[in-house]
Amino acid sequence: MNREYHKWYSPALQREMELLVFGTGGAPVIVFPTSMGRFFDYEDRGMIGVIGDRYESGLLQGICVDSVDKESWYNRGIHPKYRALRHNDYDRYLVQEVVPFIRSRNRHPELITTGCSFGGYHTMNFALRHPDIVTGAVSMGGAFDIHQFIGDYYDENCYFNCPPDYLPNLADNWFLERIRAQRLVLATGETDICLKANVDLGTIMSRKGIPHWLDIWRDGTGHDWPWWEKMAVKLLLP
Repeated sequence: MNREYHKWYSPALQREMELLVFGTGGAPVIVFPTSMGRFFDYEDRGMIGVIGDRYESGLLQGICVDSVDKESWYNRGIHPKYRALRHNDYDRYLVQEVVPFIRSRNRHPELITTGCSFGGYHTMNFALRHPDIVTGAVSMGGAFDIHQFIGDYYDENCYFNCPPDYLPNLADNWFLERIRAQRLVLATGETDICLKANVDLGTIMSRKGIPHWLDIWRDGTGHDWPWWEKMAVKLLLP
């Protein structure tokens, strides 16, 4: 399988950022790591290997990005205002740097996002905020409410990065038409700590007329890598 390591200085984040690319073509998939995770975690946890045939055959191309969670939502040492602003820096990095990097090498019409746990948050938030860029999103065990990171503080940057808040109020047809055309998957388990978060977001999507697949796994499925591996095999397709 083709594997590439890339690193560059990010103008948006004002520091160096790293990523891994798997495969040479097919539908590109931006892979977000779990909470405060690194760009190599998906590979180390076996998530690349379980569907390695899809990368080798040219069905998919994985782009495993780094996170800045320790500098944004999880950074308890700074005011919540600056946590949200740092996340917006990360969003600019993805839109202005990672997406053009992908498109310079891969012109496939699709662009998918995926991730587990807090990576599921990034997966869905990025897809919903940029439906002109992202055509599908597969969240596994995701949690989508950022209020746990900001306490009583709230501003528009928090609002526009919290899907359970902004999605119910979304009335812009430009966004809604494109979101309704996306393939959105909310995968979770019956014992997953994030089960309610997925059910709640699925309910919001239903009320907004947004097609989606709320895939609740039975047989004691919880919040951990062995289950996410099985979900990736089933769900991560172009």
